[in-house]
Amino acid sequence: MSIVRNADGTLLVPVQPDRVSRSDEADGDRAGDRAGGRAGGPDGDGPQAASEPTTRLLHPGEGGFDEALVEWDLEQNPDGEPAVSTVSGRQEAMTLVHALATSSDHAVAPALEALHDPEASGEALRHVLVGGVHAVEDFATEVAHSEGGDTLTAHQTTKIIGEVLSELD
Repeated sequence: MSIVRNADGTLLVPVQPDRVSRSDEADGDRAGDRAGGRAGGPDGDGPQAASEPTTRLLHPGEGGFDEALVEWDLEQNPDGEPAVSTVSGRQEAMTLVHALATSSDHAVAPALEALHDPEASGEALRHVLVGGVHAVEDFATEVAHSEGGDTLTAHQTTKIIGEVLSELD
């Protein structure tokens, strides 16, 4: 199962349930054995998955969201080269993030069309995401210094980056 990015910016991520080892089940299995149950895996030995994989809905800013967004981006571009940030791409990306953060309509498509090189900006933003939370925070600070205004939170910055990357894909 792959990560799904919803229109509202949330991510639906697969979560593997914890495996339960035989030693963890020992007390419960003894009761199950008396009731005719079996311990462990299909052959009665070793760990057994508690149930089928489940999903979790992550909101921007929530723990694990940034990592999941990076994974989602990698799933969208599995054969893509590692993200490379150029000076011009990063500068346009900063201008784009600032414009979207201060825009009343928050329209991503027209903002991308106004760029000289949207693909380079996208690569710069992917490069920021791959760097993790600290890279996003540093980028938000750099945007504020370059473009003016208040520094965006990592949550706000990540959400905007996600919207831009989704539009580019």
